[in-house]
Amino acid sequence: MQSWSSLPVPRVPGTPRPLRLHDTAAGEVRPTTPGTTASMYVCGITPYDATHLGHAATYLAFDLVHRIWLDNGHDVHYVQNVTDVDDPLLERAERDHDDWVVLGMRETALFREDMTALRVLPPQDYLGAVESIPEIVEAVAKLLAAGAAYRVDDERYPDIYFDRNASGTFGEVSGYDQDTMARLFAERGGDPDRPGKRHPLDALLWRAARPGEPSWGSELGPGRPGWHVECSVIALNRLGMRFDVQGGGSDLIFPHHEFSAAHAEALTAEHPFARHYAHAGMIGLDGEKMSKSRGNLVFVSRLRADQVDMMAVRLGLLSGHYRADRSWTDAVLAGAQARLARWRAATTAGQGQAAADTIARLRDHLSDDLDTPGAIQAVDAWAEATLSGAGADQDAPAQIRAAVDALLGIAL
Repeated sequence: MQSWSSLPVPRVPGTPRPLRLHDTAAGEVRPTTPGTTASMYVCGITPYDATHLGHAATYLAFDLVHRIWLDNGHDVHYVQNVTDVDDPLLERAERDHDDWVVLGMRETALFREDMTALRVLPPQDYLGAVESIPEIVEAVAKLLAAGAAYRVDDERYPDIYFDRNASGTFGEVSGYDQDTMARLFAERGGDPDRPGKRHPLDALLWRAARPGEPSWGSELGPGRPGWHVECSVIALNRLGMRFDVQGGGSDLIFPHHEFSAAHAEALTAEHPFARHYAHAGMIGLDGEKMSKSRGNLVFVSRLRADQVDMMAVRLGLLSGHYRADRSWTDAVLAGAQARLARWRAATTAGQGQAAADTIARLRDHLSDDLDTPGAIQAVDAWAEATLSGAGADQDAPAQIRAAVDALLGIAL
């Protein structure tokens, strides 16, 4: 699958700061310690609808991780998937009398356009579940052979499930208790009541073919992959075990990231899958949870069609801390538009306050668990001082413009 186009990232003067990031599994902020190449897997979209601001906020958070690593001189191996066959996609296609393949391709193309407009640096490997089916089949077959997976006793639909205890570390990513796991599993695509399962929390690896559903022939029998194993296999085969950061929204902590890790660890007998689990908060609209069922999603493509400056959207989403659940409002957008105008005015001035301290503060905040509110305040202070006539450094506006571009991803 084709990724979107990359952008040049300016070099920034001064001394970079190593990134410290909250680790969900550890429950604390701790350093990321990549080698020459930093590695990151961020779970991608299921392309049955357009990119909304919740998606955008998640990908912006991990775009900052990408940019900070680049600033520190690392090469970055970034991998992202597209779940281009799954129940929500098939259900939407059936509802709208659409072809599921065409729907998935259309929404994936729109997602790439949205990411380009938001200046999100692209993944090096961008893969769909469908193109990954041969390697998923191989992995599920290995889990079956190892006794980590089993078929339900159902002559018509002999689905294959993962034994949640097979890795020996199940529960370490989320830290949730059994009651919380049971509730979230049922709410987030699990099938706890499927007859024949050994335990209600066991997760689907291979769904046997049903009438009217797409399926692929394989040594497992005709069918299609479960959700969690898709990410396990794509990440494992591109990044290997113990890659630096597994990222996504906080709604993926359980069951998705828990099972992705468990699958990979059962396949390899190694631990951990990722060295760091980082999760972004949810975006609401005017104080209410943003969701398809409420019909209150704000789509990036709609904002683009309305000629809203995507840099203001990016700045508005970055005005809150990435881990916080927060709301998108007209006031957030208006504030971001006004701030963007001030920054642009200051960075196009003929001279300004010296930039070195501001760039150092910008790096300090971003390296401290992506403290974007603090980073934004640092640039605000420089802009206000410059617009008030303080300083006579002719290089400062260009240096700040480059730093804001490179580190925050905002083109001024």
